[in-house]
Amino acid sequence: MSDPYAIRANARGARQQLPEEVASYVREMIISGEVRPGDFLRMEPIAEAVGVSNTPVREGLLALRSEGFVRLVPRKGFVVEPFTRQDVRDLFWAQATLAGELVARAAKAITPAEIAQLDAICERYKVAVGTDDGRALAVLGHQFHRTVNMVAGSHRLALLLGSVVKHLSNTFYVAIEGQVEHTSDDHPQIVVALRNRDARRARTLMVDHILSGGDALIETLAQRGLWRGQEES
Repeated sequence: MSDPYAIRANARGARQQLPEEVASYVREMIISGEVRPGDFLRMEPIAEAVGVSNTPVREGLLALRSEGFVRLVPRKGFVVEPFTRQDVRDLFWAQATLAGELVARAAKAITPAEIAQLDAICERYKVAVGTDDGRALAVLGHQFHRTVNMVAGSHRLALLLGSVVKHLSNTFYVAIEGQVEHTSDDHPQIVVALRNRDARRARTLMVDHILSGGDALIETLAQRGLWRGQEES
C-alpha cells in the first residue's frame, strides 16, 4: 500500500524543484548578459524554455527578487536589476568567509577515509581537465567542496554557504578563465593541509582559492560585455 505521507512529500519536493529550476535559468540569463538591467521578463517564454507553467515561473521570479536579481513593478511585472562587479565580489567574499571556517573545522575532524575520498576526487578532476570534460569538472568541483563541508559537521553553516553559492550556477564556476588550472593545484594543497590538520593553512588556502575565482569571474564577465555601457563599479 502506498504511503500517503511519502506521496505528499514527493509532491511538495516536485513543486519546490520547479521554481528552483526557473530561478536557476533566469539567474544564468542575467549573469550571462542575455537579459540586461531594466529589461522586463516575460513569463510565457520562460515557462516554455523551462517546460513549466506560469505558476512556478512566478514563484521562481519571486525567489530571485529576494536575492536582489529582479524587482516587481506593480501592474507591469518583473524587471532585471543591475548585477555589478561589487555584487560578484560580495558573493565570493561571503562564500570564502564561510568556506574558510568550514574547512578549518574540517581539519580538526577529518578521518583517513575522508582524506582518501578527497584524494580520489582530485585525481578524477585531473582526468577531466585532460579530456576537457566541463560537466565532470563542475560535478567534481562541487563534490570536493561538499565533502569538505560535510566533514566540518556544521550543518547550519553549510546551509548558509549553500544559500550564497546558489547565486551562481556551476556553469560560471567552470567558465572562469584559468580557474580550472588553479583548482587542479589548489584542491590538492587543501587536502595536504587537511591531512596535516593545519586549520590555519587550510583556511588561508580555501579563502584565497575562492577569492581568486571571484576575480577571474569578474574578468570573464567583463570580457563577455556584461557591464558594457555601465559605469565602472
